[in-house]
Order: sequence, then C-alpha cells, then structure tokens
Amino acid sequence: VVGLQYTQDATSFCPDSASTATSLSSGYKTHSGVIGMGIDKVTPGVTIAEMLHDKGWKIGIVSSVTINHATPAAYYAHIASRNDYYDIGLQMAESGFEYFAGGSVNQAENREKSIYEVLEDNGYLVTNDKDTILSLNGNSGKVYAYSPVIQDDGAMPYALDAPADSLKLKDFVKKGIDVLDNETGFFMMVESGKIDWAGHANDALANIYDTIAFDEAIEVAVDFAKNHPDETLIVVTGDHETGGMTIGYAATGYNTAFDILRSQKCSFVKFDSLVEEAKADGSFTFDDMMAMVEEYFGLVAPGEEAADEALVMNEYEYAKLQKAYEDDRSGNVDGYEESLLYGGYNPISVTLTHIINNKAGIGWTSYAHTGLPVPVYAYGEGAELFVGAYDNTEVAHKLMDLTDAR
Repeated sequence: VVGLQYTQDATSFCPDSASTATSLSSGYKTHSGVIGMGIDKVTPGVTIAEMLHDKGWKIGIVSSVTINHATPAAYYAHIASRNDYYDIGLQMAESGFEYFAGGSVNQAENREKSIYEVLEDNGYLVTNDKDTILSLNGNSGKVYAYSPVIQDDGAMPYALDAPADSLKLKDFVKKGIDVLDNETGFFMMVESGKIDWAGHANDALANIYDTIAFDEAIEVAVDFAKNHPDETLIVVTGDHETGGMTIGYAATGYNTAFDILRSQKCSFVKFDSLVEEAKADGSFTFDDMMAMVEEYFGLVAPGEEAADEALVMNEYEYAKLQKAYEDDRSGNVDGYEESLLYGGYNPISVTLTHIINNKAGIGWTSYAHTGLPVPVYAYGEGAELFVGAYDNTEVAHKLMDLTDAR
C-alpha cells in the first residue's frame, strides 16, 4: 500500500534528518539538529527500537553513511546536537542493540579512547573484514560490521563508484537478517543515506544508482517477508526530500531524455578526487579539464562532435563551465552568485551535474532539504494502516501500535 507523510518539524518546513528521524523513530516533533529529545532539548524520548529491545526483540541499525549520522542515531541516541558525533558513538556502544552495519563511525578518535574500542569493551564484534562479515550468523553475538571500502568522510561508496566485488547495502541487510532472526522478533532500520547526500550535491545519477541499491536491499527484505507472511511488515519511506529534484526543466519543456545520464561514469565525489589528482602538479589547464569532462560526462564544447548530439554543450552551458573552472582556480566560491551556482560544492563537478541533469530534463531547487511530503510504502502484516496522508510522527505511532511496543 502507499501513503504520504508530511515532514515539517517543530521549527521548519524544510527540516533536517535529526528532527525528522526522531519523529519517525519516537513519534514527536523537535528542533532541527536535535536527536531523540523534545522541544526543550533536554527531555529524552524513547524510540521504538528501544521499546522493542526492552521487550526482548533483537535490533539492527544499518546505514550507507556513517553509523552515528543523524538518521541512524535517531533510533538509539538522545542528544541536543547531531554534531556531537563522539557522544553519539558512546550511546551506540551502550545501546546493547545486536547489529550495527554499513558506514564507519564519524569522529571515532576524537577523545582518548576510540569508539571502536568502546564498542569492543561493550561486547561487540567490530569488523570490516569482508569474509568475516559474510560469515555472520545468529551465533555471532553483538556485531558492528562496517564496509571495508569507504568514501566521502567514512561512508560506503556511492553505488555508481563502488567496485563490483564490494559489499553492498543489500549484503548488510542479508547479514542483518541472519544475525537478528529469532523466535521473539526483530526490528531493523535500514537507511540508504547517500541518496540524501547525492541530493544535496544535485547529482541525479548518483542519486538514482543509490536508489537502485536501496531497492535491491528492500528486495532482500521482501524475500524474507514472503517466507514469513503473517509476522513481517516492511515500511519504506524517507525522513525528508533533498534538493528539490524534479522531472522537468525549463529549457526542455515537456521533454525528457534520461538516457543522456548514462554518459556520466562516476559520482561528483569521485570526479572531485580525479580533478584534485590532475591538479597536483600545478599544470591543470582548461583543456585538461575538458578532456576529463568528455571522458567522465560525455560532454563536449560547442561545435565539436559527440556520440549523442545532445551532449554537445551550447554557448550558455559552456560559459558556465568556463566560469566554474576559473572560480575553482581562484577560490571564488563565496559570493552570492557563486553560492547559488555551487552550493558549497566543487564548482566544476556541480556545474557538470547541473548541465547533464538539465539536458536530461531534471531540475533542482536547492542544495538543502525541502518541505515536500514523501511517500510511504508498506508491505506485509498491518500494511493497511499506512494508507492515506498523515504527519511523520504517525509512522512511529502506527509501528508502536502494531508491535504493542509501548
């Protein structure tokens, strides 16, 4: 079944992950930036994961971004600022939840003892060894399994960039089921968090590939649900929308050409790293950049030939790319115009994603979150409760009612 949830928090129609994930996990509104605490930023709530853990269920928390980032943290932490990553990591270690997986711990070494050590002190098997992760089962005890391949401040790599043999989000879901499945029951929250990060950067193809990776992870859950049809519920939603991504762009009218996106060969993050490598010897020319643009985005200068005519930039697009190159060289990124053009991202890569996205008929309104409602998809036992349009806090309340969590 399909529903719709509204995402505004206590202070904003364009909320952040901390407050919205708190609403999804705990059923109340709070400030943007606050995790698991009320509007007073003092009173802690109780998450559905904590409620069910107290009833004997096993609990898993999985994210493709860092595991102490706002959304996963909202299921086990209570803290006034989402930026207190080390303290969130301590609460993770003290939660007793049986399975954490996906990205690494952000700022794990900020104090005398590493969060990884604290986890081990609290009885967790901490591993990023692929073979060890793939061998996890119901006898593994408490586990924190994180990706051996990381990118982008400790997250799993974008699916667009990931090596073919690397662990995917679906693998961490499969292992989560293996570790958590038991007679009493289990609850697992899984986030494909780099969908959000790609939305911030206005990189449509990276966003799409990570959405596909999420879909593959959901398929693993659905396969489990089909074998346990009377006792399994899957709910899929988002804590908010990011970037204001739309199908439709002013210059293409009613037309779209999504196949153009196939010419992009890597995410903005990987392209940034390639550009930095090319700049290392100090001789990175505009022509050098254009050779990379053609190789990784398929785009060429006006008047040149391309495999697809649509990949030939017009004079307006080419001028934007020239400005981006000059602004990257000079560091001119802080002006008002530049803030709108680049949003704090690398001028070259974000200009390229805008050009190719717009050619495909995709538009963006923001580098931040938006106030758009987001869909809710539910499958399995109790799914009918998620039909309709409702506040995001109702997602938590419906789950609590179905599981008799309170």
